[in-house]
Amino acid sequence: MKPIIEVENLVKRYRKAKENAVNDISFSVQEGEFFALLGPNGAGKTTTISILTTTLMKTSGMVRVAGYDTEAQRKQVRQHIGVIFQSPSLDLNLTAEENIRLHAGLYGLYPYRPIYRLMSGNYKKQIFELAQILRMEKEMFNPVKTFSGGMKRKLEIIRSLMHNPKVLFLDEPTSGLDPVSRRTLWSYLKNVREKEHTTIFLTTHYLQEAEETDNLCIMNKGKIVAQGMPGDIKEKLLKYYLIINAQEQNLLETELGQKRIPFQKTRKGIKIFLEHSVQAQEILKKVETPLITLDVYAPTLEEAYVDIIESNQNGV
Repeated sequence: MKPIIEVENLVKRYRKAKENAVNDISFSVQEGEFFALLGPNGAGKTTTISILTTTLMKTSGMVRVAGYDTEAQRKQVRQHIGVIFQSPSLDLNLTAEENIRLHAGLYGLYPYRPIYRLMSGNYKKQIFELAQILRMEKEMFNPVKTFSGGMKRKLEIIRSLMHNPKVLFLDEPTSGLDPVSRRTLWSYLKNVREKEHTTIFLTTHYLQEAEETDNLCIMNKGKIVAQGMPGDIKEKLLKYYLIINAQEQNLLETELGQKRIPFQKTRKGIKIFLEHSVQAQEILKKVETPLITLDVYAPTLEEAYVDIIESNQNGV
């Protein structure tokens, strides 16, 4: 299957800049995939997503979205993508439906009419199908200025999906939302993906959100420093570890030393790195000193991310 997003040897250098903002990166995204682009501020994420969404010209390389070149075929690309930027771009004095109707008219999706009841039946059907997916049916005729941050984000998603885009670009979509609103929004996006078969391209600072992606790229200093499935990235870079404590901690340390089981002393207790989670059982069978606590820790994407960025900063 041909990727829905193709990026090959992409370079972007801003005028008068000494270095490339994006430096010869390549990646692809499959249709229907949930993909994340991660990296610290200044890594090149915003530049990359701006090129993908046709709002910025590249210096060199090849970029295709939905089968179209992002520069030579910008109009076709825009017809197949939806974009939600970090800062909401809604008219707060209009109702939710009025915001959508204005958007639909400006983009030529439906002929604009000054009042809702004059809009076509297809328009009415579509907005309420999307409103049902995002559970916003009751709020469609309320002023946007009365909405919470989470409600505004959901409205932007409905607006972005009106033309049935193949790819939905989300630039820091949960920035400024409380944890409950973030979880709710991701639940709704999952529903949209399943029902609309939309490819989702995400940039985020909340790394726990990227744990749910199918694939991801991590950028730093304009380059891709890691890419793959979240689980694979964690497995390659980090190990499971065991934290154990005993009433007689000195006795436990002596026993581990005698049995040549490598360990580290930490504030939480004695840390033992594992090749895999099952190895914890093998080690515990060997330990005779009575234990009072034990915990097995799995590596998180955040730990892998920090490890990658720190290694890259140090030139490793």
